[in-house]
Amino acid sequence: MSEAAGGIQGTAVTGVLHPGDMGSTVAAACSGTVLWAGEGRSVKTRRRAEDAELTDAGDLTSLGAAADMVISVCPPHGAEALARSVAGAGFEGCYVDANAVSPATARRIAERFDDFVDGSLIGPPAREPGTTRLYLSGPSANRVAARFEGSALDARVLAGGEPGAASALKMAYASWTKGTSALLMAVAALAAAEGVSDELTAEWALSQSSLSQRLAYTSIAVAPKAWRWVGEMDEIADTFAAAGLPDGFHRAASEVYERLEAFKNARSASVSEMLEALLSPAAAVENASPDNAG
Repeated sequence: MSEAAGGIQGTAVTGVLHPGDMGSTVAAACSGTVLWAGEGRSVKTRRRAEDAELTDAGDLTSLGAAADMVISVCPPHGAEALARSVAGAGFEGCYVDANAVSPATARRIAERFDDFVDGSLIGPPAREPGTTRLYLSGPSANRVAARFEGSALDARVLAGGEPGAASALKMAYASWTKGTSALLMAVAALAAAEGVSDELTAEWALSQSSLSQRLAYTSIAVAPKAWRWVGEMDEIADTFAAAGLPDGFHRAASEVYERLEAFKNARSASVSEMLEALLSPAAAVENASPDNAG
């Protein structure tokens, strides 16, 4: 093919789709030649790819022809469509879905590839060793893990795990971390609606001392990326339902995060802005600044 394939025959060639905030660090941690498909991508994504020293293969077909492994890191609502595109482009290597999807979604994706590894990422973008794990399940999991040996990303193979196991672990983990963040925001919004915010804060200081600090953290760190978690909460709800458990917790969490979409791409939001968006989502969208509009 093109310049992307030149001089890399016989070496490990990994394609990473797409190098967002998390995906760019996954790509940077991967050994060998790492490709991405720059066609149609944003300036911000191109900058991340350049910072991670990735090679632009151009389009998806060219990337698939050059790579023996493709790792998908994207918002969960786009995971199946991306897998269809990669399979449709004729990719015949190992496909790694590292997205926050249900075990059932992971298994549907697996049906499109002869060589499939289910992956799940837990932790922040992998910039520092010891912070981020990539759990892997499937026949080629050890081969995938080997590409991250000695890097900032801790790749862990689930013993005896079939496709779906890594996703199940992610669903269980995130059902607590992200589910409880959504619940905390909804609780604070309820107190605001009823005019008892100060009283609740005072009671938290007496009996739940960490909650006020956590609420402030959600406005800074969670609100700007809440749009990404809508699909993840839906996948978690589907996972609970498939296990015969109530799925309403995370259906509600999905709606909480959907109401914060106005903060997409914002640096942060104040607690009051976040609560206003939860209580009056339409007004929040209308009042969003250009920086928040994404």
